[in-house]
This record gives sequence, C-alpha cells and structure tokens, in this order.
Amino acid sequence: MTIETSAAMMPGRDELAGLYDAVGWAAYTRDLDTLEQAVRGSAHVVTARRGGRLVGLARVVSDGATIAYLQDVLVHPEEQGGGLGTRLVTEVMAPFEHVRQKVLLTDDEPGQRAFYESLGFAEVRDLDDGSLRAFVRFD
Repeated sequence: MTIETSAAMMPGRDELAGLYDAVGWAAYTRDLDTLEQAVRGSAHVVTARRGGRLVGLARVVSDGATIAYLQDVLVHPEEQGGGLGTRLVTEVMAPFEHVRQKVLLTDDEPGQRAFYESLGFAEVRDLDDGSLRAFVRFD
C-alpha cells in the first residue's frame, strides 16, 4: 500500500489527536480546539495517508513574503525511517521557495539535527559569520 500526500485534505480533530499523541506531543492534544485552530490557520499544511489513515503531517506558518516557519513535522512511529518526513518537509516548503528566511525549532537530539541538515537547514550557532542570534519565549 502506498502513502499519498495531499495539501487539500485537512485532517479532522480526532485524526489530529491520534497523530500528535502517537508521536508523544501530548501537550498539543490537551486543548484540541487550539490544535485544530492552529492547523487550520497555518499558511500551508501537507498530510500523508496510508489507506485513508493519517500517518504524517507538516505545516508552515508564514507571511508568504519574508519568513516561513516550519512549525510541525509529524510522522507516525510505524512509518518513521522510510523517507516520509523528508517528503513532507519538501512538499510543505515548496510554496515558499521564494522566501529567504526559513526557520524552525526542534528538539536537541542528534537525529533531529541530521534530518534537518539533510534538508538544508543549519543551526544558528554554526553559521560562519556569527551574525545571528535566536530567541524564544514560552508562556
């Protein structure tokens, strides 16, 4: 059975909860109204399905001109390691090729670093000229 990706089919609330819980992102599923609003309010969402079942999702928050923020990349644990994450990121970022600044935050794990570096991202601290600084605030 093949995996189909789509930017047209928005997942339902139960599907979102199932996928986010499956990857261990329970903080997102504590408030399903907010999660659903966040996904629907994204600039671009790509989903992956196997046999109709949601097995992956990637979404971007963007102004469409100066910045594209890769917010979420989720691949169901049963589907990890087969290239689906790469496919999701490639497809979700495609409409933003003209945007100069592409940003993401992720867990501090070697596998995460290698994955995003393979897609052309670099850690701010590794840039040669040292002219960037990143800040974050969680409320």
